[in-house]
Amino acid sequence: MAPPALAQPLTPEQRGEVVEILREALKRDPSILRDAFGALEQAEQQDRAGAQREAIRAEAAALLRDPADPVKGNPQGDLTIVEFFDARCGYCKALHPTIQALLAEDRQLRVVMKDLPILGPASVVASRALLAAQRQGKYAALQDALMRLRGEPTEAALKAEAEKLGLDWPRLKRDMEDPAIQARLQRNVALAQALSIQGTPALVIGDTLVPGAVDLPTLRQLVGQARREARPG
Repeated sequence: MAPPALAQPLTPEQRGEVVEILREALKRDPSILRDAFGALEQAEQQDRAGAQREAIRAEAAALLRDPADPVKGNPQGDLTIVEFFDARCGYCKALHPTIQALLAEDRQLRVVMKDLPILGPASVVASRALLAAQRQGKYAALQDALMRLRGEPTEAALKAEAEKLGLDWPRLKRDMEDPAIQARLQRNVALAQALSIQGTPALVIGDTLVPGAVDLPTLRQLVGQARREARPG
């Protein structure tokens, strides 16, 4: 049998002719280039989404089943949403009432809170205060207060909000300095990096990473989709 034929490389003249044909085609129809870039971007987005889904599955235990994490909603709910947020993030503040509305209408949702203080030292202080408040059973209450806070979470502001909620401020201050709280924040940062989270807020719903603040209809749709995908068969 004869060996398979090998492709004949283009000569410099032929390559020039091909380039000229492409150049003329682009002049006549510039949408060719736009469509090509669009297809490339779509392929890259699909690759990123696939990698994020794999990362979510690989990190499922840390995302969903860390007993140290604060939980809102129904602790025994049939679907868990994971929310990465920064207490100083304006988009997180915008998302907060939407999450609250979703929890109010869907009693089977469980929301795991992941403090991700990425906006500077004041964010770290606020996150430490939240995790310290968890030890007094007031995480959700203080988080709600900080999401409504319009100024910076200074020590004076944190003290005022904590005392309004009946928190023991001296105890809260001591707990904020506990190395275990800093270690938890570092774990959250490492987990966010593993999922390629670029900012806050970021939600994990099923095996989908949802960046940024989204509206209530979109959340309902994503929750419904995650429930359908979780059904056996």
